[in-house]
Amino acid sequence: MKPTYLTKKSINEFISLALAEDIGDGDHSSLASIPTDAQNQARLLVKGEGILAGVELAGYIFKAVDPELQLDVKLRDGDSMKYGDVAFTVKGKAQSILTAERLVLNCMQRMSGIATYTNYMASLIKGTGAKLLDTRKTTPNFRIMEKWAVVIGGGHNHRFGLYDMVMLKDNHVDYAGGIKEAITATQRYLKVKGKDLKIEVETRNLDEVRQAVETGGIHRIMLDNMTPDAMREAVTIIGGKYEVEASGGITEETIRAVAECGVDYISVGALTHSIKSIDLSLKAY
Repeated sequence: MKPTYLTKKSINEFISLALAEDIGDGDHSSLASIPTDAQNQARLLVKGEGILAGVELAGYIFKAVDPELQLDVKLRDGDSMKYGDVAFTVKGKAQSILTAERLVLNCMQRMSGIATYTNYMASLIKGTGAKLLDTRKTTPNFRIMEKWAVVIGGGHNHRFGLYDMVMLKDNHVDYAGGIKEAITATQRYLKVKGKDLKIEVETRNLDEVRQAVETGGIHRIMLDNMTPDAMREAVTIIGGKYEVEASGGITEETIRAVAECGVDYISVGALTHSIKSIDLSLKAY
């Protein structure tokens, strides 16, 4: 099942804006050099290893550029790929293939990099019961695709934006005057506004964890930049009353130890902000 933010409308809105940015008043290179009626075909060549992502999106892009383009999918989103694989072939109007080429590649290369790293990080905590989450540390106007790639890679999405969940982070807590003040003010706000949003509160130490538990009326407690020993104690303090999320500076080397502390979720910003794109190319044949 696709995440709720992945609708045909949201996908097509992204594609429309991206094509407008790239094409402007016309793809003059293709319009000038290729006959209007020329037909051709191309294949998507894999030049790296990892998890493929963006194939379904590529289909939407090609159709947006030219509904007559025909895509023959060889590898699907989430499939393992290796150097030399052909992910798909596309045939139809040559000008249309060329116009769509760069947007397809830009999206698929980055999405595949995210899916690949997500898959790797998820493998490091396999069997612990902890779930791997992304964050809002995404590329502006490309968040929908980056979060889609996380799911393709076997991870889970945190909130999509500021509007679909309340997260009281350290600055909110400090500005509000403390953990209890931030939570109770939020509860009043949601009641007045008639909004049914889950509340997560970030804690920086065990005293804040205790304050969050004592205040109550929340959904999840985040343990920010805590040591494994502190996290284990925090999990004991929370006692299953609320979901527990670990966050802050979690790396490949530390994620297993964090997962073994008994947390429910581990959020890693690097899934989307520090990945290397997978090399792909679209070649005529």
